[in-house]
Amino acid sequence: MRSYIARELIEKHRLTQVEVAEKLGTTQAAISQYLRLKRGHKGLTQFENMLPVIQEAAREIADKIASENVSSEEIMLKICELCLSMRGKPLKNKR
Repeated sequence: MRSYIARELIEKHRLTQVEVAEKLGTTQAAISQYLRLKRGHKGLTQFENMLPVIQEAAREIADKIASENVSSEEIMLKICELCLSMRGKPLKNKR
């Protein structure tokens, strides 16, 4: 999920790898690996049928991050919700 968000932030919103790393709470090296498909894509083959949902969620999250209209906690919660829904599990303790 982070790889899709990172790609959106860089390609659509023109943020740098360093800026994206700061916003996603990771390193610039990790962002570079996401962009070169060296990290974050291997496990997605099992979710190919959900790819449009994943991409749309990444777009929405990236738009919120770029507009600075979301906290880092909200970003992680949204990512967790998506991952759990992909696995067919509800999010516990939803606020």
